[in-house]
Amino acid sequence: MPMRKQITYQVGQHLFSMQVYDPSLDFKNFNSKTLFTKWAAIEVNDFDMIPETLHPYILKGGLYAVFIHKGPSSSFPKIAQYIFGQWLPDSAYELDSREHFELLAENYKPNDPSTEEEVWIPIRLNDEKK
Repeated sequence: MPMRKQITYQVGQHLFSMQVYDPSLDFKNFNSKTLFTKWAAIEVNDFDMIPETLHPYILKGGLYAVFIHKGPSSSFPKIAQYIFGQWLPDSAYELDSREHFELLAENYKPNDPSTEEEVWIPIRLNDEKK
């Protein structure tokens, strides 16, 4: 965040909290010891203008299910349980092996009970559930 003002050509004011998991991960086995790569990111329209100490990343793209989480980050496990334990198994979709991310407002406050974030989960049609 201290370097954010040094990044020119920003698109919008949102922040991204992105997680990249090992493609072999079965989310049924996800726990607090599961390793993943975490990115704090903002969208830009020109990679040539970012500071040398930062790294560009291009999302793979595809279909996402989007959920709204309202409340402090400490209550996030509740929506994660709903997404992975109820919504996804009951849907015609399965988890895709791409980036997961949360879209956060510029004034996001992780401990504020009224804060909101968009939760983006990569999905694809499950041919067995068609």
